Amino acid sequence: MCENGTVVCGNLSFSWPDGTRVLHGLDWTAGSGRTGLIGLNGAGKSTLLKLLTRELTPQEGTVRITGETGLLPQHITTDPAERVEDVLGVSRRRAALRSIESGVADERQFSVLDDDWDVEQRSLAALERVGLGALGLDRSVVEISGGELVLLHLAAQLLRRPNVLLLDEPTNNLDRRARGLLREAVRNYGGTLIAISHDRELLRAMDRISELRNGVITDYGGNLDHYERALEAEREAAERAVRSADSEVRRQRRKRAEQQEKQARSKRYGIRMHAENRAPRIVLGQRKRAAQDSAGKQRIMRERALEEARARLESAEQRVRDDELVRIDLPATAVPAGRRVLAVRDARTPRGELLGDLELRGPERIALTGPNGAGKSTLLHTVAGRSAVGGGAVQTPVPLRYMPQHADVLDEHLSVIENAKRLAPGITDNEVRARLARFLFTGDRADRTASTLSGGERFRAGLAVLMLAEPAPQLLLLDEPTNNLDTHSVRQLVAALSAYRGALIVTGHDVTFLGEIGITRWLWLDGGLSETDPQRL
Repeated sequence: MCENGTVVCGNLSFSWPDGTRVLHGLDWTAGSGRTGLIGLNGAGKSTLLKLLTRELTPQEGTVRITGETGLLPQHITTDPAERVEDVLGVSRRRAALRSIESGVADERQFSVLDDDWDVEQRSLAALERVGLGALGLDRSVVEISGGELVLLHLAAQLLRRPNVLLLDEPTNNLDRRARGLLREAVRNYGGTLIAISHDRELLRAMDRISELRNGVITDYGGNLDHYERALEAEREAAERAVRSADSEVRRQRRKRAEQQEKQARSKRYGIRMHAENRAPRIVLGQRKRAAQDSAGKQRIMRERALEEARARLESAEQRVRDDELVRIDLPATAVPAGRRVLAVRDARTPRGELLGDLELRGPERIALTGPNGAGKSTLLHTVAGRSAVGGGAVQTPVPLRYMPQHADVLDEHLSVIENAKRLAPGITDNEVRARLARFLFTGDRADRTASTLSGGERFRAGLAVLMLAEPAPQLLLLDEPTNNLDTHSVRQLVAALSAYRGALIVTGHDVTFLGEIGITRWLWLDGGLSETDPQRL
């Protein structure tokens, strides 16, 4: 088992060349065990990771890491000439071992081997730990899938046994089986591990959650479930504080109005007394000065109390998260129960690959699962009319909209409102703005160009454009919608799909998300379509 390392960030600050500040004075420590680093898209998680790996240099502050550091990057590039042994970093030692065993070695081979006599066994054991025991060490990397490549690079890190292992969105684009293997490897890792991830099942395997928000990291002991409970308790406490502070501001305002009215009555009484000559002029003057002094002191005290109440209200409001949820109503998307919305009969790709038979009636919600490469995206492309049918038939008698895996439904050069009007040209600007506001694109947000949106905003804008299209979609196709979404954006997606009243087909491996959006049928695609049990996924 590798020894634990420690990551210590002290007063860490970083800004991009255009002046955009990402981190300012960040202090954070990550010790032994598994830490899940989360935050909204654009919060600076990947930037922090690059600072930890020395890919970026901070303008201020320090990063100290004890022991060796390993990294499993989000985007893995390979040389087609490489074999498994090259990725594992053992090719030279294996060659030296073969030379020694054949009796033709010299001192150089012994130096290369460096007493690593069980290099073969250790390498195969590392592959076995990530479910790749059948690969062998001589397989070319071009012969393995993308998911297997991620697991292979994880095996390379496990073989190196770094003291600190950094994972950047490791489950993106992995199928259900590969995700399970990666989670198991993470659970069994003996050193310090930090994972940037939005995968809620992986985050449930963490010992602690660290949230990067507004340039500050807050640590929550426990896994994702503990974090979400703590977050709810924080929200409730913050909202109670806002109500209390708001009540105090209103009380101080009433008190000020009452005092002002009292002073006005006193002033009117003094004027009347003076007019009626009921008291000597000198006495009236003394009373007036005393009243003015008292009124001045009271006014200062009242204004101070009101300002303090306002400050407490502002502080309380700042503690309430502005992570709004989408709250919409989409009655036009409703489809009557029993109405046929899709019929796929013996559909095949142009290459003759079987896609299967499928029929949807009414507002059914289907989860389309299966291994990577089985044809899930191809099936959605075919239903959406973007891929030719090589055989069989596909009928879609209702309006449908399709969001592909990379959410390329937006024109980069147009604003959010202009993108929405492309698919709903017959409605007024005011109506489009009112509809977009339900998806949290209010005011100037609706006028931002698509190219300036963060990952989560971009997905939400694409979803809004599709759902608000004319005619309203009664069949919605979503391909891996939670890929690259932060945990809050996933919650927004769940809220939006809960309001959608049409039929739905979603591909994905996030069983938690699929359960939250009310899936009614679970299908497995692998050489044809068949019903499956979500408990077996």
